[in-house]
Amino acid sequence: MSQLLALVVAHGTLLVFAATLAARIGAPVPAAPFLVVAGGLAVAGQISWPAALAAAIVANILGDGLWFWAGRLYGYRVLKLLCRISLSPDSCVRQSEAFILRWGGSSLIAAKFVPGVSVVAPPMAGALGMSLVAFLGFETLAAAIWASLFLGIGWIFADQIQRVMDLLSTLGVVAVVALLVIVAVYLALRYWRRRLFLKGVAMPRIEVAELRALIDGGAAPVIIDVRADAARVIDQRRIPGAIPIELRHIERRASGLPRDRELVLYCNCPNEASAASAAALLAASGLTRARPLAGGLEAWVASGHGVELHLPHALGGTIFFCLIVAV
Repeated sequence: MSQLLALVVAHGTLLVFAATLAARIGAPVPAAPFLVVAGGLAVAGQISWPAALAAAIVANILGDGLWFWAGRLYGYRVLKLLCRISLSPDSCVRQSEAFILRWGGSSLIAAKFVPGVSVVAPPMAGALGMSLVAFLGFETLAAAIWASLFLGIGWIFADQIQRVMDLLSTLGVVAVVALLVIVAVYLALRYWRRRLFLKGVAMPRIEVAELRALIDGGAAPVIIDVRADAARVIDQRRIPGAIPIELRHIERRASGLPRDRELVLYCNCPNEASAASAAALLAASGLTRARPLAGGLEAWVASGHGVELHLPHALGGTIFFCLIVAV
């Protein structure tokens, strides 16, 4: 353990850069603790504070810049990939949409401090068309604030950090085991929270074939697209005739929906999370014929059915140009 600590001191700035870059790319690496330790070591002159700050800022720009550019090129496909590898796939895009829509470019600053959202915000900014100059400006400011905060915490608690480092050097293998246990507990808690969420949205789904049969049979089901405005800007496809009602507005709009027709809700999110949440809210309002579409928009497209393309002019005022691209 003493050799490991000596390695940390000798290559502290490089470790800050590597840990920050890994975290920004999406690896489950806790970059903030590295910065806190680096801030504490900087007080003792073992690490250069300006060098650690610069390393963290550059790593942020490189990692987030890769995702920003990927979002520019591939749009919703990148967001789907990130959600699949996220520990919170059902909420990562939805939270990022809320940040982007409410705060614009400054959302990149707030996102740094929200786990899960921090990785999704850059590609979403790219997919929504933020300019490269604006991204670099907000990203640099966000990285500087984020890095300075955690380095500052290390600077303030330098004495305590040094005591912890000394303790770790004496505990040896016990310290390593303790750290592994902490990580295991953290992952177990995240998994437990995810299982609780999935249990909460467990309900009967309607399959694509059944929806198609309802439409062809003249049952006229009401199809509702519960994706957020930002998601519909990024992925402009929708099921023909679908009514756009965001999840956050579904309760307010419930009174205007028919009770004598099938209500089919869809999203483009893992486990149909938003659609299931919306269906549960409608059921609580007395609309018991509401069901989420199994597989969402992707399942509809994969079955070879038609979609409409709506071309939004802006998030605040959307105009639609619909085109049936498949039958």
